[in-house]
Amino acid sequence: MPAITFHEEDISYTLKNKTAVRKWITDTITAEGYKLNELTYIFCTDEYLLQINQLYLDHDTYTDIITFDNSEQEGVIAGDIFISIERIRDNAAKFGVTDTQELHRVIIHGTLHLLGYLDKSPADKKKMTQKEDFYLDKRGF
Repeated sequence: MPAITFHEEDISYTLKNKTAVRKWITDTITAEGYKLNELTYIFCTDEYLLQINQLYLDHDTYTDIITFDNSEQEGVIAGDIFISIERIRDNAAKFGVTDTQELHRVIIHGTLHLLGYLDKSPADKKKMTQKEDFYLDKRGF
């Protein structure tokens, strides 16, 4: 079984270029000096992700992504990343990019969180965006 898996909850969605996306994510993790244990991306609806946000984070807001770090040792990545496909589509339209471009940005954003990057302060957010752009340019597909 691949170390990176993709699932759907409450929505029917098929990720295109799964093999290339897996390689891109793995290459990103390796480039940052980490090892991959297990990473699961769960594509879902706004309502599904809202419930997770309320239940686990005590936030009553819609969001495009929630990342859970399941790592048990330093330098090894393990986690679950929930992504609202509805939010991705809305944000893609808002930012004038394709759904796939926005999805890839969010996929790498969640991965970067697991690699220790933050986005709460303006400085952290700037660094996160720079890293997203850097790794988006490395996709090769």
